[in-house]
Amino acid sequence: MNLEVVRVGYLRTNCYILKKEGQVLVIDPGDEYSKIKEKIGEDAVAGVIITHHHPDHVGALEYFDAEKIKDYFNMKEGMHQVGPFSFEVIYTPGHKSDSISIYFASEKWMFTGDFLFRMSIGRTDFPTGNMDEMIESLKKVSSYPKDITIYPGHGPSSLLGEELANNQYLLQ
Repeated sequence: MNLEVVRVGYLRTNCYILKKEGQVLVIDPGDEYSKIKEKIGEDAVAGVIITHHHPDHVGALEYFDAEKIKDYFNMKEGMHQVGPFSFEVIYTPGHKSDSISIYFASEKWMFTGDFLFRMSIGRTDFPTGNMDEMIESLKKVSSYPKDITIYPGHGPSSLLGEELANNQYLLQ
């Protein structure tokens, strides 16, 4: 599987384009659809995953087929298959009540939206944010393999082991 990152919108949201077998899975199409479409190219869109519904993560959603949009509201926690893409949905509320993380075990990739960043976590002071839920979500992902690459909604990627060893919020 191939992974490309497109930074979109005024908050430079990371929109991820995963490619496999002539199909793509788009994660968090935040804005600037033309930049996203350029990376999609001629591949077919198998699905679009939203890690949480904040404007900077859904700004280009209107350009995609509504039937292909996957999020907290239509995906249960657990394993899923969208086209050739197999992944686990993990409920990770805290930044927002509808926050999910997407884990691709075979690639050791986890897309965390604004739940977990490199050396930080998402804000919990927005509507439906909750620090107690954030702490529980952090505990949940702490049990995953340490060599997973974390791909956040903003900023650079990291390794889960690095976060567990150095992120002040995971050290508590």
